[in-house]
Amino acid sequence: MNSGDEMSEATEIIIPDTQGEETIADLVRKMLTLIGEDPNREGLRRTPERFEKAFRYLTSGYRQDPEKLLNGAMFSVCYDNMVVVKDIELYSLCEHHLLPFFGKCHVAYIPNKKVVGLSKIARLVNMFARRLQIQERLTSQIAKAIQDRLSPEGVGVVIEARHLCMVMRGVEKQHSSAMTSAMLGAFRENKQTRDEFLSLINHGKA
Repeated sequence: MNSGDEMSEATEIIIPDTQGEETIADLVRKMLTLIGEDPNREGLRRTPERFEKAFRYLTSGYRQDPEKLLNGAMFSVCYDNMVVVKDIELYSLCEHHLLPFFGKCHVAYIPNKKVVGLSKIARLVNMFARRLQIQERLTSQIAKAIQDRLSPEGVGVVIEARHLCMVMRGVEKQHSSAMTSAMLGAFRENKQTRDEFLSLINHGKA
């Protein structure tokens, strides 16, 4: 997904009419007050509404269906070699602290008579990333969604990410990152297939 797609998608976020019920923006105003801030000062006056729009965008994956996303982009082909999409940028929110984690996702699968558009793989990754997540579950969700909808011979997913809950607080490890993987089918059962995938995604790294 390119930056233009991201911007057009972001502008579509609309705050629903809650018909007098408390909104996310209302809760943010309370939060600002509780930390000793004045939500009515100039710099913060519109922050609650901005936060609500941003938060709804960052959790918009709850309102997207992976089946609908992939179904319109699947094609029948006679191809049984590995398909790899590497360095897919992702941004998500950690469910434990609501702080961001971000990094890159690498996806591979071996087709079984069906392939999916490469850009749809990137959109699938970001759909699941736009939910409150832990990295381990995000990795598994991406692999399972591809396995369930394409029925390939196997799927491999690797995510490398930095977590601001580690960088900004707690252990304060500024240069630490986390790596997770999910291997299904041939990627789990066949070491040669798994090694080929890992070699491809590491190619060119220092």
